[in-house]
Amino acid sequence: MANKTIEKTQLKNDVGEGEKQAPELAHEFPQRVTENLDEMRSQAELAYSAYLEAQRKVARAYKTRELQEVDAYKEVEQQAYEAREEALQEALKVREKSERDAEEAHKKAREKAEKVYQESVARALGVCRETVEQAWQGSRETSEQIWSIFQGNGAK
Repeated sequence: MANKTIEKTQLKNDVGEGEKQAPELAHEFPQRVTENLDEMRSQAELAYSAYLEAQRKVARAYKTRELQEVDAYKEVEQQAYEAREEALQEALKVREKSERDAEEAHKKAREKAEKVYQESVARALGVCRETVEQAWQGSRETSEQIWSIFQGNGAK
């Protein structure tokens, strides 16, 4: 029995110490939970901040890309206007050259037509003179023959 008493006393001591430790553990448990919750909340806040920062970066990247697209569009548009202006200038030069060439060809054609006209007039005048001269010559010969016959010399 003495052993049992010692065991009971030891058990009471153990239980007594356990009772002393239980309030300490009970006090310690909510503090650990609170610390864990605070740490989790801090991590969640950091994650949320990181998320917001990433979202801002994505928005900036989209805005930057949009501005780059606008710049690229404006550059292509400017190049198109410059190419159009160059094409118009080149077309104007071609038109002016074509007009000069056409005017030159027209001038040459008029000069050639004038030359052909003058040559035709000269030939026509030459043919006319020659014909008139031949007719005059024929008329003179005929007149001389008639005079010759009239004067009695026609029997020759």
